[in-house]
This record gives sequence, C-alpha cells and structure tokens, in this order.
Amino acid sequence: MPVTIDPISSDLKQPTEPAAPGASHTPTVAPRLINRHCSSLYSGSKFRGEQKSGRNSYEVKVEIQSVDLRESFLCGYLHIKGLTDVSLTMLGYIDNGVKAHINCAFQDWPDLCTFFEADIIGPKHSFLTRKWEADEDIDRQHWTRFEAFKDYGEVFNKEDFVYDFEKSDYIFMRWKEHFLVPDHRIKHITGASFAGFYYIAYQKSTGTITGLYFHQNSEWFQYLSLKHEPETSFPAFEFR
Repeated sequence: MPVTIDPISSDLKQPTEPAAPGASHTPTVAPRLINRHCSSLYSGSKFRGEQKSGRNSYEVKVEIQSVDLRESFLCGYLHIKGLTDVSLTMLGYIDNGVKAHINCAFQDWPDLCTFFEADIIGPKHSFLTRKWEADEDIDRQHWTRFEAFKDYGEVFNKEDFVYDFEKSDYIFMRWKEHFLVPDHRIKHITGASFAGFYYIAYQKSTGTITGLYFHQNSEWFQYLSLKHEPETSFPAFEFR
C-alpha cells in the first residue's frame, strides 16, 4: 500500500472439511515436520520490514495465511503503519499571547491492514501482468530492477517461456491488495491507495522479500523490504 500523489479511490481460504458422519475407521497419518531451513514461505509465516517512499519509510508487517505452490497461489494480510498522517494548520496563541499558525498532525488510520492475493510466477502465471494497467513495458521497467531477474530479461516475454521456481532460489510474485481489514466496505482512504499491486521477489535461502509498488497515480518504484520472523514457539506439523 503506497503513498499517493493525490488522494485516489480504489475499486476495490482455507475451510476445513468436517469428518464424514458415521465413519467407522480413522486412518493413521504420520506428521511431516516442515523444514524451515528450506523455506520460510508457509501458511502462518510472518515477515517484517519497511516500505520506502521518497525520504519517508513506513513499518510493514506481512502475515501469510495460505500457500499453495501447486496452484501458484498465496494470500495474506499486509499491515503498514503511519501512512496516512494528516497535517493541519490551526490558528492559536504562543506564550506571549501573539496569534500564530500552529502545525498539527494526526493519524486517520495509524495502522492500515489489507488482504492480498498473489500470482506466483510459474506454470500458471507469466512475468507479463496484462492487467491492473501494467503493460509489457511497465513489467520490464519493474522486473529488471531485481538483480535475480537479470537472466530472464531476454525471454520473460516469450509465450513459451515458463519460469521454474522449484529449481531457483527465487520465487517471483505479484501481490494484489483487494480490500481493507476489518471493514471491506471502505473504498476511499485519503493519502493511501490499494488500487495497484506489488512486483515481488522472495529469496528462499535468506527468507527475504523485496518488492516494488506500481500504480499509475502513485509514486513509482516504492521499495518494499521484508525479513522473515523466526518462530519461537513449538514446531509446526503438517498432516497428510
């Protein structure tokens, strides 16, 4: 979620299956320990860092809710603090009784949270966005700013090119914010926008995420930098 040049408006899963009634036998399943050393991108993982816009930086936290690499899908919540400071100039008095203009600031939304979904670049999604006002030229301008993308600059726009994220240290994505949490009915936020999307690169070996925000009416190339937060609780198990 970026700082906008002007206030703009936005147009703007995981159910559990109940046990079968009358089931007479429950199969024995062995828990599989998730190998955190291989990947920090999993359901429930958290990342923290900042987003830079010009000389300003904002604290960001991302909570991953669901990851399905087979379907090239991911979703979660993005929190950003201090984005919507509103400055006012008020007429008041200083110590000697002389009238003066006093600058004040307050936060309309001190902590913004949005729900986002990700297109993971691979068999189901190419590097070409073809939506959200992003054409091939805009894709090139953004993807080429990622060092890990340099080997694909000549082939990313080929119709038969399929990026294999399983064989690479990097997973490329597009993150699209859909609505504000908890009130999805809010469509307008002064000073912020979730009408665009992020170009994302996740590095498996370091657990880091870098991103660039794009929207035509926002400042371009706002930089997102996140680091995985290791869990201090019990290890997680996945039952199959």
